Amino acid sequence: MTAPSTPPRAPFTVKGWHVAAGVVAFFAVVIGVDGAFLTLAYRTHPGQVAPRPYEAGLIYNAELERLRVQEAIGWRAALEARPDAVIVLLRDRDGQPLRGLKVTATLLRPATEQGRSVLTLTETAPGQYSGARAGLSGVWDARVDATGGGQPFVAERRLTWP
Repeated sequence: MTAPSTPPRAPFTVKGWHVAAGVVAFFAVVIGVDGAFLTLAYRTHPGQVAPRPYEAGLIYNAELERLRVQEAIGWRAALEARPDAVIVLLRDRDGQPLRGLKVTATLLRPATEQGRSVLTLTETAPGQYSGARAGLSGVWDARVDATGGGQPFVAERRLTWP
């Protein structure tokens, strides 16, 4: 005689409560992780982006005013990277060369203070100022300061040497 066989077990099927539980679990995990991130962000950030935000705002407003005044003057600058030199061409609103200015160029690397140098440029032609600096290669940020005629002028450009 044979033992009675157990009836075969029905295969697993996804029911509605399975789907509901999965959706609830998914959103519970998302909300939990978001809550944890918000809590960490709130506890670790003091809420200010500058150590002295009021003073930083004043400096920013002064820079905007300087740019407005400089735009009204209409001076234009073109910078050129030549082997072992920096060339600056300064023109007025009408395209005439600006002569007799005191011009300096500050060269610095975009990502580091290493190699920073200040060049005093001399006028080599009407409106053309040149300064020598040996050993330049790669990318440099140049800030040109020109004074003369009672008005300061600043131009910033990125230059590349081979």
